[in-house]
Amino acid sequence: MYLITSQIIERANFGQSGGQELPKLHPMILTQCAVCATDLGLTLGKKCGRCSTRYCGPECQKQHWERGGHDKLCKKIKKAGGAEQYNANKKYTEAVAVAAEACAEDTKGQTCYICTQALHWKSKEGLVRGCSCRGTAGFAHVSCLAEQAKILVAEAEENHLGIKAEEERFERWSSCSLCEQDYHGVVQCALGWACWKTHVGRPETDGARYTAISILGNGLGMAGQHQDALFVQEAELSTLRRLGAPEENILVVQSNLAGTYQELGRLEEANRMLRDVYSGRLNVSSQEHEVTLEAALNYANSLVRLNRFEEAKALIRKMMPAARRVPGESHDVGLTMRWLYAVALYEDPAATLEGLREAVTTLEDVVPIARRVLGGTHPLVEGMEISLRAARAARAALAAREGDDVSSVCEGVAAMTPPGGA
Repeated sequence: MYLITSQIIERANFGQSGGQELPKLHPMILTQCAVCATDLGLTLGKKCGRCSTRYCGPECQKQHWERGGHDKLCKKIKKAGGAEQYNANKKYTEAVAVAAEACAEDTKGQTCYICTQALHWKSKEGLVRGCSCRGTAGFAHVSCLAEQAKILVAEAEENHLGIKAEEERFERWSSCSLCEQDYHGVVQCALGWACWKTHVGRPETDGARYTAISILGNGLGMAGQHQDALFVQEAELSTLRRLGAPEENILVVQSNLAGTYQELGRLEEANRMLRDVYSGRLNVSSQEHEVTLEAALNYANSLVRLNRFEEAKALIRKMMPAARRVPGESHDVGLTMRWLYAVALYEDPAATLEGLREAVTTLEDVVPIARRVLGGTHPLVEGMEISLRAARAARAALAAREGDDVSSVCEGVAAMTPPGGA
């Protein structure tokens, strides 16, 4: 079971700086000296007057020019739009190649639903599909998806359609326009880089730039690049606080950052932050608001990871009725909340046979719905199916120990072998 990081992208007039690919410099954000890796934050040190590469002082800048190869790279970086843009372009190209390769088997023989071609006319990249579309739907080039999102957002800005319209259109950077489900894995990572390279040149206080860095951080996490996601999210949080961003924007970044802490094994830090996020959501939103439900879900998941099962079950029971009313039982928040409740039931060392039966019954109801709504290859569905097998095995083992049913031993052995379905 893993944390669902918040996919809510909130627009605000606060931004974040980007990154470049240079020796001893973090590949995401310009916060370190390119030579000695001294931490410069977002304001210290000096920059190359031509390409904005950052240094702690003139000595490192001179060394990088004379012996570090910057004399050969400087013009190239400037031509690309500066150090941040240069790195974003490079990382985007790499991420697209990874995504296309990962999707190659699934996309074989298909064409892009946007440009109708198998190979992109300009980049020659292959197709991807990282959403819940089925059959022949949803195949596209990352470049086509990026261009579609770019045009939609630009139209909203140029025609002054307002923040709400811009927010809705910005969702195209992270969700499919056909099935409306979020992209996942390396596809979301590639689109994160696409979004960042599109908006990296905007001022630090521009809302689109802030949204882009959020999408990038989420994409890196979805692709399993948690250390890079951590660097982006920590720098993003620091910037928002420095610029005095609204609390709701800070809560979004804290939620995502806590998810990254979890993936890196920093469970206690994650738990404290998620508790604060949940408390903050209760203060700024109603208990039945979707963002509050997500915060409760994330906090409950953190409690499960720390083996604090009773606290987790109590919180989920409290929030479950609202989850059924607000986003609905077929929404991924409601489905995941029920999944997490089942996990808390069967992973608890003090679990009773009645509790294990409830866990199996819950998952047997949730898995088919999730498969229908999200698609069989979605990471949430795959995780739920694993949990269902584990719950069945735990129920069978306890039943056998208590002499409840001799056939439970066979059931336990069968549950350990992944079936064709759930």
